[in-house]
Amino acid sequence: MAIDIDRLNEAQLLDLNRRIVARLKFLAQMRAHARMLDFSIGERVSFQPPGRPVQFGILTRYNKKTVTVITEDGGHWNVAPQLLRKVVDVAATRQAAASHPRPTPAPLDSEHP
Repeated sequence: MAIDIDRLNEAQLLDLNRRIVARLKFLAQMRAHARMLDFSIGERVSFQPPGRPVQFGILTRYNKKTVTVITEDGGHWNVAPQLLRKVVDVAATRQAAASHPRPTPAPLDSEHP
C-alpha cells in the first residue's frame, strides 16, 4: 500500500499526520501493556533510577504507560515496565547490584558551583 503524498493537499497531509501519530502511540501502548503483563500485582521487583541505588519493592498497580511500585522505604514510583526486573532472592539481587554498580552520569557544567 503506497501513498503518493505528493498528490495530497495540506488538509489531507495534516489528517494523515494525525492518524500516523495516533497509530504510533497505540503501538507503543500495546508494547508497554505486553511488558506489564510480564509482571503481576504483588510481585517483588527491582529497578535502578539514574544516579541512585537499586530500588526494591512491590508492584501495586498497572497504569497507562507505567506500573506503580512501592519501595521498601515506602516510596511510590511510577516505572516503565521495561526497567523492571523480577526479584526472586532479594539478598542475592542486592549483592549482584553492589558488585556491578551502574556508572553515575557526570554532572552538567551548570551543576558545578
